[in-house]
Amino acid sequence: MIPEGIRFAERFDGVSGSAIREIFKVLGKPGMISFAGGNPSLAALPDAACSTIAEDVLRLDGKRILQYGATEGYPPFVESLSDYITKQYGFDLELNGVLPTTGSTSCMDLMLKAFINPGDAVLVESPTFLGNMQTLNLYQAKLVPVESDEGGVKLDDLEKAVQETHPKLFYIIPSFQNPSGRTLAADRRKAIYDLAVKYGFIILEDDPYRDLRYTGEHLPTIKSYDTTGHVVYMGSFSKIISPGLRVGFLVAEKDILRKCTIGKQGTDLHTPNLNQAIVDQFLRRGMLEPHISSIIPPYKEKMELMLEELKSFPEGTRTFVPEGGLFIWVEMPESFNATELFSKAVDAGVAYVPGTHFYPYGGHHNTLRLNFSNSTPEQIREGMAKLRKLFAENI
Repeated sequence: MIPEGIRFAERFDGVSGSAIREIFKVLGKPGMISFAGGNPSLAALPDAACSTIAEDVLRLDGKRILQYGATEGYPPFVESLSDYITKQYGFDLELNGVLPTTGSTSCMDLMLKAFINPGDAVLVESPTFLGNMQTLNLYQAKLVPVESDEGGVKLDDLEKAVQETHPKLFYIIPSFQNPSGRTLAADRRKAIYDLAVKYGFIILEDDPYRDLRYTGEHLPTIKSYDTTGHVVYMGSFSKIISPGLRVGFLVAEKDILRKCTIGKQGTDLHTPNLNQAIVDQFLRRGMLEPHISSIIPPYKEKMELMLEELKSFPEGTRTFVPEGGLFIWVEMPESFNATELFSKAVDAGVAYVPGTHFYPYGGHHNTLRLNFSNSTPEQIREGMAKLRKLFAENI
């Protein structure tokens, strides 16, 4: 308990810890099968490669790596990253700059620091990633949910929300969205950019799952249409190399990027040099694409297995079949309450995330998110059998 007379900042009023982080606290019992996180598979983490690279870069450039670095990034990484995103995404680096960040969560924090005053409206998908909702709440933004269908955000609903609330930002995960797994349709991507230009707001395009595509073709990023600076692209190597390295990046119009760089100076000074150097060598040595190619088949197999298991869940269960990513979204009949059943599921040895946590204002207790990447096929079969039995008994 804090000392008498001491008060926390108002920005913490009504803000709780991440629901997923709280859920992790109850997952320590032996034999627990967790579909709750968003972690890459342990088998997908390239520990041996990272160890070899770390030894190499410390031998060759150790003094610079171990010294304080530039906020703008470790120079070799800025170079290789710029080359990578130009080839992969076709971004215009005459208009835009690149800033290495400490994960994509840091991207969100820097953008909110640059743009948001208390009470400013920010549009978000409904449902959306709860971690960045937490960040938005800490900056005391007014969250405005926008409904989606199987093709992503509904354009009519988006334009109506823009007209009514005059937002500064629109936060969107266009590819294999967390939590729903949906992918924003190609025609809607350009249309959303056009709305941003028409009404004068910034799109925060959060795209950490883009490379984890199991079927179909890659779609153009929203940022690829940007000729005016209305789109800020937030990328990450957490899902495709390692979340523990905490290396992400911002691509933004240069004046916006400068404000974010100033904000970063006062937050963490710079992203760790060694971590940037490791990712730099993944890019320079041509290791990233083969690594991604090696992790996609087992992820796809696990996704298909979980979807197959869901077919025998109680009548009225609805699932969306994603084309990639790490999550499957489940909607049960309206009378079902996944929030109340969570503790019973944990007692049975299996965990998920109740869907209510992904909605800005709660509700939707009949929904849940399942992660398939961090479980073995055997764990998926066993865990889904437990959920199927529990749900059938409580439908």
